[in-house]
Amino acid sequence: MGEQKPARLLAIDDEEQSLRFIQDALAGIGVEIHTANGAEAGMQAFRQLRPQIVLLDLMMPGVRGWEMLDGILAADPGTEVVLMTAHYSTDSAVEAIQKGACDYLTKPIHLERLRTRITTLLLEAKSRRRTLEIDQELLDACQFEGIVGRSPVMLDVFAKIRRIAPHFQNVLVSGPTGTGKELVARALRKLSPSGAGPFAICNCSAIVETLLESELFGYVRGAFTGANRDKVGVFEFADQGVVFLDEIGELPLAAQGKLLRVLQNNEIQRIGSPSPRTVNVRVIAATNRNLRLLVSQGKFREDLFYRLSMVEVALPRLTDRREDMPLLQRHFVDKFSALYSKQVTGITRRAQNRMALYNWPGNVRELENVIGNACMMVEGPIVDIQDLPEPVRSQWSGKSAQDESLTPMHEMQRRHVLRVLEHVNGNKAHAAEILGISRATVYQLLAQAKGESADQPG
Repeated sequence: MGEQKPARLLAIDDEEQSLRFIQDALAGIGVEIHTANGAEAGMQAFRQLRPQIVLLDLMMPGVRGWEMLDGILAADPGTEVVLMTAHYSTDSAVEAIQKGACDYLTKPIHLERLRTRITTLLLEAKSRRRTLEIDQELLDACQFEGIVGRSPVMLDVFAKIRRIAPHFQNVLVSGPTGTGKELVARALRKLSPSGAGPFAICNCSAIVETLLESELFGYVRGAFTGANRDKVGVFEFADQGVVFLDEIGELPLAAQGKLLRVLQNNEIQRIGSPSPRTVNVRVIAATNRNLRLLVSQGKFREDLFYRLSMVEVALPRLTDRREDMPLLQRHFVDKFSALYSKQVTGITRRAQNRMALYNWPGNVRELENVIGNACMMVEGPIVDIQDLPEPVRSQWSGKSAQDESLTPMHEMQRRHVLRVLEHVNGNKAHAAEILGISRATVYQLLAQAKGESADQPG
């Protein structure tokens, strides 16, 4: 592999003296420096050079710096833009960070601060490149039968599947909607001795009650009006294989009794047939409901519950396995990039941070839909905040304005500090500078809402 080319830096300013200062200040730190005098020349140079870092003067004749910032980030959301201005204000600094700038420097620029900031950006870029390589390696290593995860809770799930698969007759897979219950069912089936046999799926909530019994157990010709031929039910079809009963909590009580007979005696009886048939079927049932509660309410048979739940695989919410988010994002970007025949290579840190703030009520399925939508909408190679659906883009993670209007002041302050910290990658000293407060106050605001001590910053 050839040596990595140095990163390109483009300085855009209408003052020649400022451009010369930047060239001299950054000489010898391993960056390829380009300059452009004025906004028009700056945008032309940006389109030609596609630099990784842009130093942009916020106040130039004929154009607003905000417009240039928007244009640069629209063309390449992965660009690190550092704004420069002689007219500093806390409001404009916060606005700059919210619009996507990675830093905000006040003129006259301090030489050592400029060198330190650019050096840090170069190190971060190198780290991100290595992280992408590691993430791809991890993605390859952290897939278990099509399920992506490396969090402790998912590693426990994988280990349980391995132990259960060779032996189970009945398994209950529980977890909220969108957590991957069908993927677990497919993994159990594939690793079981019945992996080569048929695999039948029945969604118990998608079939009307009057048809459910015939769907599960079949019928014989003449059993009822319209029964013009014999029909094989799900269990008979899956003989020597596996049946996956999704949304088992929606199964009517009458059908529950007949299902229990199958599990106890390995026998099914077609509607209208006087004789039972023996089947050898492994059963995987899935639910997003609390079956124990349904049992206590008389809505689910206790004997069936205990028969199904002899072995249970419980899946966590996405918010309980946040360490898997980067891998899942990488997995879905690769999936939809190939599906849409687009060269989508990744997601900006801004977009990743915004997704990290979202509460994901639809779990992994919702994340998949969000990434799929973003990969469809994005025009360039990198997904950014504007490519995400509105509920995820919203800074309040989908909460309504009415809810926020009732938020206590200390909580609003804490959230604002958190947003600034998000944009400076957790650098509390830098956040304090942007906010115009002391570093100790940053720690205090973060600790107040949590009821923690702010004496020892962590």
